[in-house]
Amino acid sequence: MALFSWLVFPRRLYLGSVSGPGPWHAVWPLALWLAVVGNVPLWQRVLGLGGQPSQQAVLLGGLGLLVWGGTVVLLSLLAWPRVYRPAASLLVLVAAFNTHFMGQYGAVIDPTMLANVVHTDAREVRDLLSPALLFTVLLVAGVPLWWIWRQPLRTRPWLAQTGRNAGGAVLGLLVVVLVTLLSYQSMASLMRNHKSLRYMINPLNSVYAATRLAVDQLPKQVKALQPVGEDAQLGATYAQQARPPLLVLVVGETARAQNWGLSGYARPTTPALARWQAQGDLVNYSQVQSCGTNTQVSVPCLFSPLTRAQGGNTTAEHENLLDVLQRAGLAVLWLDNQSGCKGVCARVPNATTSELQLPGLCEGGECFDEALLHGLDERIAALDPQRRARGVVLVLHTMGSHGPAYFKRTPTSRKPFVPECTSNTLSDCAAEELVNAYDNTLAYTDHFLDQTLNWLQQRAAAGTHDTGLIYLSDHGESLGENGLYLHGVPYAFAPQQQTHVPMVTWLSPGLQQRTGVRSDDLRARADQALSHDHLFHSVLGLMDVRTQVYQPNLDLFQR
Repeated sequence: MALFSWLVFPRRLYLGSVSGPGPWHAVWPLALWLAVVGNVPLWQRVLGLGGQPSQQAVLLGGLGLLVWGGTVVLLSLLAWPRVYRPAASLLVLVAAFNTHFMGQYGAVIDPTMLANVVHTDAREVRDLLSPALLFTVLLVAGVPLWWIWRQPLRTRPWLAQTGRNAGGAVLGLLVVVLVTLLSYQSMASLMRNHKSLRYMINPLNSVYAATRLAVDQLPKQVKALQPVGEDAQLGATYAQQARPPLLVLVVGETARAQNWGLSGYARPTTPALARWQAQGDLVNYSQVQSCGTNTQVSVPCLFSPLTRAQGGNTTAEHENLLDVLQRAGLAVLWLDNQSGCKGVCARVPNATTSELQLPGLCEGGECFDEALLHGLDERIAALDPQRRARGVVLVLHTMGSHGPAYFKRTPTSRKPFVPECTSNTLSDCAAEELVNAYDNTLAYTDHFLDQTLNWLQQRAAAGTHDTGLIYLSDHGESLGENGLYLHGVPYAFAPQQQTHVPMVTWLSPGLQQRTGVRSDDLRARADQALSHDHLFHSVLGLMDVRTQVYQPNLDLFQR
């Protein structure tokens, strides 16, 4: 390694010295390393596009020079004595981590992916740790980090240092401009036809994503949310109701419709729901599109008054469905078994399973989804009694099929499909074992929904509530199709496995009579195109909340 590092990174290279070489001597070798070694997934993807060897050579050479020149510009702007070492080290580490996740899972680094990373929790981080990650980080970052911190740095006067930094940046920019002019047609065609490649240019992708995230989201974070449904009030069904309504919204995680038994999948991943469907009151919706490809986007969008086309997939500037329901006078409760509600439940009563210590359900700081049902009667009884007497909307945010450690999402006693993948390095698993592990999570979701429906049916039978359930996944998942794993691909070119999600509804006979909504009518529309856009207005309609923001054309329960 010492000989290799000496050849790539000459030993006596100074950031700046009165008699020594200029900053570009330190910048350019590091930029070359990042462009070549730090972009292996990018070069693999370009080679995988096929074509004549001569065409591939032109693309690789042109794109490589663009990446090198662009990285030189970035590093030159950072080439200040007290800034360069920590900044360059950070970029090297970011490039190393990006290399692993782009190579292992086919991920791309865009603003939404970075936002998802920022809002992750310890459980998700733990699931992503692996020997392969450590190996990649050492391979990509080990040599340049050793070299960066080994080099002595000497300072120049401020003006001279500025000139040298600017000179390096200009030279790098000239490389970018020259290569762009010489290979414009091929580069433009490549980026136009394969847009995901622009989010694989490492580490410039992370710099762009961080800048875009800060520009787009930080100003919105400091603004007060705009009120929604200030005129919200309960409709005529509440005037002399015999029983209050109780609606459970189950927000699923990473369930894709392609493997959903009720939607035609060959395997019995939803046997319990199939029995409920046979009884007549459960309806499965087979053509539902998610608002995003990750939780950070999809969960707020699900509850947003805005459709995706109106900006529901961006950082929230408005209150959401739960605010409107609470303003109308209903009791609202959010229970979480995931990485949080992404701000949706900030103004309503909420709790997480992290506080629970349930033998067999909660171990190692993580709970199976059945823990959400523990003590539900007591939790509802603790809500404001006047609101509770009018009606209750309960949101259960599940762990569902969250990867890559799918095997951790299901109890040992509930794994109908074996053998299953027990690694979080998904590419190391046989395709059949990976699908088995994922399908087990759907089978467990089926069991969890069966338990929830039994609880709701008991409530209805006891005459305490008119009950209903809506289950809808936040986004889907890739299981190796086209080299992609997990989720989070930018929506514009995301595969259907990440955007086509399952959805079911169940209404007790009492709630059907109260609302005038019949399961037969819903079943007749079950194969129509729907999306996350429908949830906000469908819940308002079902709960008979009157407000001007309600749009009947987006209410799937509209009679």
